[in-house]
Amino acid sequence: MDELEFMRGRVYGADHDDPGPRHGRVYAELVGGPLDGLLLDITDRCDGEPGEGVALRTEIGRHGPGGRAVYVPRRTGERRYDWRGDVP
Repeated sequence: MDELEFMRGRVYGADHDDPGPRHGRVYAELVGGPLDGLLLDITDRCDGEPGEGVALRTEIGRHGPGGRAVYVPRRTGERRYDWRGDVP
């Protein structure tokens, strides 16, 4: 997948009227789970945090409304976060 194709995705948490990526921001692709294919804005995250995941609110996960999907970066510097499961 080339860079332009990657950046055409929707951004997690973005307004439905403006779902695309913004210039000057850094995004990671969410892989697997209920948020598969969405982009996560990681502009303000430190690159040196391998294994530190994020718990993202979602209504379509295993725990329904109020639940969270946990995603963890694959490796330092890689812009893909893999799904590790859902939490209440």
